[in-house]
Amino acid sequence: MSPEDPTPSSQQAAKRHEEYQYLDLIRRILSEGEVRPDRTGTGTISLFAPPSLRFSLYPNVLPLLTTKRVFVRAVIAELLWFISGSTSSVPLSAAGIKIWDGNGSRSNLDALGFTARADGDLGPVYGFQWRHFGAAYRGADADYAGEGVDQLAEVVRCLVHDPFNRRIVLSAWNPAALKEMVLPPCHMFAQFYVAYPDGPAARGRLSCCLYQRSCDMGLGVPFNIASYALLTHILAHATGLDPGEFVHCMGDAHVYRDHVEALKVQLEREPRDWPTVSIATPGGGGIEEVDSIRVEHVVVDGYKPHAGIKMEMSV
Repeated sequence: MSPEDPTPSSQQAAKRHEEYQYLDLIRRILSEGEVRPDRTGTGTISLFAPPSLRFSLYPNVLPLLTTKRVFVRAVIAELLWFISGSTSSVPLSAAGIKIWDGNGSRSNLDALGFTARADGDLGPVYGFQWRHFGAAYRGADADYAGEGVDQLAEVVRCLVHDPFNRRIVLSAWNPAALKEMVLPPCHMFAQFYVAYPDGPAARGRLSCCLYQRSCDMGLGVPFNIASYALLTHILAHATGLDPGEFVHCMGDAHVYRDHVEALKVQLEREPRDWPTVSIATPGGGGIEEVDSIRVEHVVVDGYKPHAGIKMEMSV
């Protein structure tokens, strides 16, 4: 073996589990972060704009954290709720997904001045911006068919017909509508990119780069990683592409102070193999297929995480 050849130890280092990117960032925040007040009154330890996290999705990998159990059904259901354009937390809550209940509660709506809204009406949040950007918001029960810009449909159109386009963007950040939302978007801007590593005649690989302005490292970020990785898989499946990579760019990356001890437990654990994901619809069906996908169509296999770790959500 020549000096230039990789040694076994360097080969092992090259294969270091991708989950360590997340764990290493938690360690850095806890050791170097600034203690800051926050909107919820809980307090955070924060770093600004840490290095991006990168996760390979090819051919069917789902980066679902293994050092604690992540609620897989909630990740899938919330993403499909975004895709549907729904702005009410009620359908999620009825399905046993309670992650938006605090934001849509009567007490929170009243505190924000949305006294005329029905319980669970979150305003023009993520899904509304994805499917009806720029439309006037008239409540969670209104029919918005044909109103605003359907950004998701345009993303799918570009992936099929114009894959080298540099404007394949999905934005949840709409400054004109922020005052109507119970919570401005945290994960706010995604760009998609089709590469052809095996040549132009082969299937392209779809990657996604997400910019997230506010990153709750304990509870939110594990969901966000899995959600946008899954969105990339769904879009690739529906457009005849293979999944490529998910890149996560963060602004304010923070640990809530009441999550510190729980995260210290998580940091002691060794990552396990990523699960795989498949989508049980025909594939290649464009936006119509994206809209037809249901929770039962998304099959996650081989997920064997460590036990869950309780953390409270700050609202």
